[in-house]
Amino acid sequence: MNPLSSIIATLSIEEKKSFINYLKHKNKRNDTKNIQLFKILDTSSNHKDLDVKIYGKSAKGAYHALCKRLHDSLIDFIATKSFETETSEEMEIFKLLLASRIFFEQKQYKIALKTIKKAELKAKTFDLFSVLHEIHYTKIQYAHVDPNTTLVSLIQDFKRNQTLLQQEENLNLFYANIQNELSQNSNNISLIIKNSLNQFDISVTNDLTFRSLFKILDITNRAANVTRNFYSLLSFVEKTYKQIESKEQLTDKHLFYHIQILYYVANSYFRNKNFTTSYKYLKQMEVQMLKQKKKYYKRFLPQLTLLRVLNDNYTGKAKEAILPLENFNYKLFKDQTTYILDLKLTLIVFYFQQSCSKEALRLLNELHHSDVWYTEKAGIIWVIKKNLTEILLHIELDHLDLVTSRMKSFRKKHRSYLINNNEHRVLEFLSLATSFYFNSHTIKTDEFILKIEHSLIQNSPDQEDIFAMSFYAWLKAKVLQLDLYDTTLQVVHQSQEDSSSI
Repeated sequence: MNPLSSIIATLSIEEKKSFINYLKHKNKRNDTKNIQLFKILDTSSNHKDLDVKIYGKSAKGAYHALCKRLHDSLIDFIATKSFETETSEEMEIFKLLLASRIFFEQKQYKIALKTIKKAELKAKTFDLFSVLHEIHYTKIQYAHVDPNTTLVSLIQDFKRNQTLLQQEENLNLFYANIQNELSQNSNNISLIIKNSLNQFDISVTNDLTFRSLFKILDITNRAANVTRNFYSLLSFVEKTYKQIESKEQLTDKHLFYHIQILYYVANSYFRNKNFTTSYKYLKQMEVQMLKQKKKYYKRFLPQLTLLRVLNDNYTGKAKEAILPLENFNYKLFKDQTTYILDLKLTLIVFYFQQSCSKEALRLLNELHHSDVWYTEKAGIIWVIKKNLTEILLHIELDHLDLVTSRMKSFRKKHRSYLINNNEHRVLEFLSLATSFYFNSHTIKTDEFILKIEHSLIQNSPDQEDIFAMSFYAWLKAKVLQLDLYDTTLQVVHQSQEDSSSI
């Protein structure tokens, strides 16, 4: 996909219509080709010889100049629209700060001081330390016109904020370092987080702001999703959330962050198979979503629904889990592609666990985009889960040729990634699944079950990731000819009853 097509793909249908109107208003000549080029790039995947299509003859130079102008127009349009729709607290404070500076320059000191004081109060309310830095700098610059304060007190405020700003910058460095370590396939994520906190002088204490604690939990959740090591990070999540609970008076002020944090905590408990505690935090999450006239309810409903149905499914309430997914208004949440794809794949898996393989495959076939597209929207792990689920469905439906071709394709596409990221178990699982499918009549059941356990179970049951256990449960049910859903529940819940073996 060329850069222009990539930019156009980020626009909604309404934004595309608005951009065409923007170009019409901007164009001074009727023969300008930018709208024609935009429509071609938007609707066609064949971008060969576009200069000929547009100009009627080969015109590479004119075409490249046209592309450059369209690119500049798209950037200008997107930036302008962003400023028009930006209603964040930070933008409002910046407006106040800029207005106060204009008043200062025009020697309207009374209104300038009143305006900058309003900006300062708002910035303090939302812990916007970088904005406060600019505010304090301006107040110090004009300290001589403010009879109600002293330069000494202004400098003290400036230095206090500098300390908090440095703390926030350290947190950004911590965040970037963790992301870098994950990209280099580091596996001991718990140790990496601990070392990174020490490296950047960060301590999870009451000294950290609400936003800072949110950032720490955000990167911790990302790390756990990549490594699927939710067990070793649970105590850290619990410790961090205790600090957030101690800031209860700030939770409404930081409502968006608070809701997202509750999701992270609920998800962490779910992945550790502590369903009761996960439900508890989901209830708290929904209570917060109803606040401020349901300001963030639509924004977080897909996340809430996803985690709630997963908890329902793994606590034996499959029907209660499937119904909300069947009735979910997916079109209403087109702007939340990642969670919509998670919900759709989850419904496919739930049908599969209920032995509704044909219906599951029908839904899977409705996901008609390429793996490249899905990787951009939902990530490589989602794509691997989707492709694995497809192979298992074809095994269930005894589609011999499709099993063979999908297996070959899966190894070709994902083998390098899985090996480089120490995900050998996925390849082991695939090898065992196909081995049983093609040789079930000659396999000795007891020996094969032991081989499965030895290959796939690397941790004690209470530490094993719930989704890894679900794949193991499918193999176990297949070999022993058991009901898949019942076997899945038995495998998952046995981790809480008896951690000696599965």
